Amino acid sequence: MKENNKGQEKMDKIAQQLNHFWNYFLHHELTTLTIIMFISLGIFFLSWLIEPRRLMNGILFTLAFLIFLSWFAVLIFSQNNKALTYTFGSIAILLFLTISLLVVFSWAFFLWNAYFVWKYESHSLPNLLTLFIGLALVGIWFIERIGLLRHLPQWVNLILTAAIVITIYLGIVMYNFLVNLLLYQFTPRGYKQDYLIVLGAGLINGNKVSRLLGARIDRAIAYSNKQYDKGHKRPKIIMSGGQGKDEDLSEAAAMKAYAIKHGMPEEYILLEDKSTNTQENMVFSKQIAIKDFGNNKFRAKFFTNNYHLFRAGLYAKLAHLHANGVGATTRLYFLPNAIIREFAGTFIMHKKRHFFIIGLIALIFIIQAIVISFGWAKYRIL
Repeated sequence: MKENNKGQEKMDKIAQQLNHFWNYFLHHELTTLTIIMFISLGIFFLSWLIEPRRLMNGILFTLAFLIFLSWFAVLIFSQNNKALTYTFGSIAILLFLTISLLVVFSWAFFLWNAYFVWKYESHSLPNLLTLFIGLALVGIWFIERIGLLRHLPQWVNLILTAAIVITIYLGIVMYNFLVNLLLYQFTPRGYKQDYLIVLGAGLINGNKVSRLLGARIDRAIAYSNKQYDKGHKRPKIIMSGGQGKDEDLSEAAAMKAYAIKHGMPEEYILLEDKSTNTQENMVFSKQIAIKDFGNNKFRAKFFTNNYHLFRAGLYAKLAHLHANGVGATTRLYFLPNAIIREFAGTFIMHKKRHFFIIGLIALIFIIQAIVISFGWAKYRIL
């Protein structure tokens, strides 16, 4: 009986020591993670505040967010509270399942979105992107279900694996773009601007401002009024947009007429009517502002739709225009197609870097396929 009691005492003592060790570990782990978390958050915020148009900000934000989640998890477990632990675990599992379901049924979302775009917008190729993506995902699912890829030669499977790896890389790049696009919506407004640059868009029937373009102008007028109401000088608005082949007048002229009709004093409107794309919008508008202001020390904001904001900011950076953007809202069903187009445009802006990485991935797997097809297994890289 005494031996059993002694054995139980030893077990209790060991359990107590393990519990002390665990609490000690959690305490110091929490302290270490807290320091790392604040450092990572500090690096991100410093980078974002200095230059919100930097692509690296998306990576820094993601790292900081993952470290924060790790810190929060350790904090929860260190409380030794079963109810709190179960609640946190349940929320984490629920989020994981939700994200998984969204990924698995993404084809349904793309096809659902394509229906609304088809119903309310023109049937142009850019407006059919979600339809093509949805159909492609359904096609991949169908091919997998019928087992078409199960009995292919190994070298063919390697080529298909390369395609999957490249797709994953593109997914990571797009995720980083989406994070940056979201973060850029929250750049400080700073109602002390000298110029507000409104980026043009195509005119309806060659002479009428579209709802999309009108939203940009309305946002700039509202910004101008708010700055004036705060007791600062009213900024001048630079309407930026040339005349297309199918347009009766320049976009800038049509935008000016729209702004005057909506209450903007004509003497506060400048025209930039030579540009044909976003990059030229930034370059030529900067020249107009320098000429009017007398030097390049002016303060400016540019205005476009929210989905176009980050890529426009990249072009402003390329033009050495020290201006961040303010986004006008866009109809929700229009956003998926528009964001995919913006991602493609941003991807092309950095095509050399991306094509090098994609080419490297493809080359590695092609070499493996050649090795397999000729039976040189001992020379395999992977």
